[in-house]
Amino acid sequence: MIPSSGPQLLLPVKPWFIGLSLFAGLLLNMLQNMSLWGQSTWLPDWLSVILVFWVIHQPRHIGIGFAFVLGLLMDVHQGGLLGAHALAYSVLSYFTTTLHRRLLWFPLLAQALQIFPLFALTHAVEIMARMVNGDAFPDWTLLFAPCLEAILWPLCSLILLAPQLRAPDTDANRPL
Repeated sequence: MIPSSGPQLLLPVKPWFIGLSLFAGLLLNMLQNMSLWGQSTWLPDWLSVILVFWVIHQPRHIGIGFAFVLGLLMDVHQGGLLGAHALAYSVLSYFTTTLHRRLLWFPLLAQALQIFPLFALTHAVEIMARMVNGDAFPDWTLLFAPCLEAILWPLCSLILLAPQLRAPDTDANRPL
C-alpha cells in the first residue's frame, strides 16, 4: 500500500459548477437583501466569498472582468450607485489574483486570516464609492461583515472543493 504523503489530487472543475456556485452566491445575496434584515451592513457578502474562492482556485476562468460583471448585477439589484459593487469586486479580484499562488500553501484557517484584509478592503472601497456620491457613513456594524466572511471561508472552501475530491474511478486497490 502506498502511503499518502501530500494533499489529495483534485479533479478538474466543471465550468457549469463554477457558474452554478457564483449564481448561488448571487441568489444568496439577493435573498438576504430581501429578507427581514434588508440591506444591513453586518451581513456577509456571499458572492464575494465565492468569487474569492474561484479566483484563487481557477484564476484562468474567473478574473477581474467577471468580477466586474457580477458587481454590476449586484448594483442593479440593490438599486444603489451603479458601479460601487463592480469597483469593489474588481479590486477584490485583482488583489486575490496577486495572492492566489501563495494562499494555496496554507491551511484553511491561515487562508482565512490572510483573506480577511481583502474582505475589509472590499467593504471600504464600496463605502468610499458610495460616500463620494453623497451617501452617509453606515453604522459601526459594518465591521462585522468582513469578520463573518473570513469565518465562512473554510466552510465555503470545503463545500466548493467537495466535487473535485472524489475519485474518478473508485477502486479499493488504488490510493488515489
